[in-house]
Amino acid sequence: MRPFIFILFFALSGVAVQAQIFNPVKWKFEIEKLSEKEYKLKYIAKVDKGWTVYSQYTSDEGPVPTSVNYEKLDGIQLVGKAMEYGSKKEGMDPLFEVNVIKFLSDKPFIIEQKIKVKDPSKPITGYVNYMACDSEKCLPPTDADFSFKIPLDGASPMPTDTKTAENIISPVDPHQTTQVDTAIDTAENSTVKIANDFEVGAIIIGDKIDQKVPSLVATYEKPLSDCGGTEEKKEGLLWTFIFGLLGGFIALLTPCVFPMLPITVSFFTKDTKRKGWVNGLIYGLSIIVIYVLIGLLITIFVGPEALNRLSVNWIANTLFFLIFIAFAFSFFGFYEITLPSSWSTKSDSMADKGGLIGIFFMAFTLALVSFSCTGPIIGTAIVQAATKGEYLGPFLVMLGFSTGLALPFGLFAAFPAWLNTLPKSGSWMNSVKVVLGFLELALAFKFLSVADMTNGWGFLKYELFMGIWILVFAAMALYLFGFIKFPHDSPIKKLSKTRMAIGALVVGLVFYLISGFRINDKTGDYNALALMSGLAPPAHYNFFIKPQEVDVSIKAKYPSFSKCANNIDCFKDYFEGMAYAKETNKPVILDFTGHGCVNCRKTEEHIWVDDRIRKILNDELVLISLYVDDDKKLSDVYISKQSGKKIRNVGNKWADFQIVNFQQNSQPLYVMTTNNQEVISKPRGFVEGIDGYLDFLNCSMAEVKMRSSNTQ
Repeated sequence: MRPFIFILFFALSGVAVQAQIFNPVKWKFEIEKLSEKEYKLKYIAKVDKGWTVYSQYTSDEGPVPTSVNYEKLDGIQLVGKAMEYGSKKEGMDPLFEVNVIKFLSDKPFIIEQKIKVKDPSKPITGYVNYMACDSEKCLPPTDADFSFKIPLDGASPMPTDTKTAENIISPVDPHQTTQVDTAIDTAENSTVKIANDFEVGAIIIGDKIDQKVPSLVATYEKPLSDCGGTEEKKEGLLWTFIFGLLGGFIALLTPCVFPMLPITVSFFTKDTKRKGWVNGLIYGLSIIVIYVLIGLLITIFVGPEALNRLSVNWIANTLFFLIFIAFAFSFFGFYEITLPSSWSTKSDSMADKGGLIGIFFMAFTLALVSFSCTGPIIGTAIVQAATKGEYLGPFLVMLGFSTGLALPFGLFAAFPAWLNTLPKSGSWMNSVKVVLGFLELALAFKFLSVADMTNGWGFLKYELFMGIWILVFAAMALYLFGFIKFPHDSPIKKLSKTRMAIGALVVGLVFYLISGFRINDKTGDYNALALMSGLAPPAHYNFFIKPQEVDVSIKAKYPSFSKCANNIDCFKDYFEGMAYAKETNKPVILDFTGHGCVNCRKTEEHIWVDDRIRKILNDELVLISLYVDDDKKLSDVYISKQSGKKIRNVGNKWADFQIVNFQQNSQPLYVMTTNNQEVISKPRGFVEGIDGYLDFLNCSMAEVKMRSSNTQ
């Protein structure tokens, strides 16, 4: 693991997308009569727990806004803007740099539109287009068709189509093959065509579109190799515990805690060896219980949805920035963050009672009096765990922290002779606090960076952020070498070897950060640093660098050819990309993605940037990125033969293509195929880590090369 991330207690969770069809939103439609000529149309969505849908008025540059689309308006007139009701949350998305207005699952999401009826004989038809997301993934934009009819006899108006309103997606039967010839023969008075442009290669009969590729469906069930596939990983929670544990060990070295170690242990060793060992164990367990209760209460009362919203809320991230600045200056010694002295006095009096209760309150007194040192560390750890959206994050990080803090007390109570090996208390403990203050200061700008991107301020881009971190760690190095002093520092007569070694490491870190300004000739962006992944803004979010140009000759032949993430060549149309792959005799990687897909961006920014992976994607494969939320309108509206849903835009088309051929509707999904449209390996969803992705590519490429050599 990255040692610097250890220091910052970063909890990175690995989450994979499971292969299944999701249907988290159910729609129903109602019409209410207001007067003889005015009615109110209601579009009501019931959203499954943990999922969200987006407001009509959120930015269309990020997740797809919900929209109500009318086929014809010749029988009605819309009166005013559509109103929205439900559990609304607003903030800026940290990845897509746009304002996001979303509705949560605790209340129905309702859109109401007033209308004035001009001709009651004409039905009101159309569809609601929406995108649903949870904390891990976003589904492609989906349509829910509606139809209202105004009765001519004054009866109560009702929707005429409630079955479509439920918007049920059924899994595709992989054993159902496309019989093109039969379909053509039996389709009376239908137009059959292999359409041009975006429809090229799809079979269209009348208004029906059949995108099933039999070879893809067959080899998806039984790929050509045993490569690929992903399983959901849970190590993120384990790392959360480990980072909390390291925080506890660091807190032990602060001047509020370290001097308490010999004092507390000597108290327990007054009795027999066995009793001292038992009391020390009870004392350590009491510390764990106290801190775990805090984490448990945060987990229960805040809840998983609120924790997840912290990561996208610019107000919360700005508040975290200010809190961490306060933590930093507290560690520098300009003031202390303490709890009311009456609390520790009362707890100390309870500790005098002795027995189990007395030992427990001894531990509670330690927690109170050491808060000025442990509070910022605890706050840092909890914020990091909470902003990762992990439900058990605060609980586990406090379990780890308390274990790291309590373990030494229990061990030294059991083996008091070890106390002789400890260093003496002194000015070095204040130096530990000051170094932690510099770390808090640097981490504060990570949260300000999130607020900058989410609120679209555009001032803390890559160059400025990296410059600030360089200055912070340069100042830390100057402090360690004695050039900077803070209020509680003692005069330095001679630098210790430990202090000089740490100072040299920090100087090395400063030069490492400076190297982040090198331009990567291959990607055309700054050479993003591995240790800064998840801390610094994305390298492409910068002030000065422009993206590369595409090959003009390929672009002229294949219009969808363009540059994708990290300036990697890609096609944004399946059939154009497959034709180019056939022409160049290269295998294909299908990238089912979306503009509003967070985990797609994580793969692009933290995995595709690897030189080995980027070389394979650029030189040995044809990358076809199919955006399931692309709202570019098709020339005609079609109906999917398999799902019965309308295909109105490019995003609908690729979402349908994914469901029909691979029985999945979540992104990202990476599928390796031959240029003969055969699946090489088991598809891969989102899993963090470069090595696994590289193994997926290498194993698949080895299978292709072996088959190619066997056919020659």
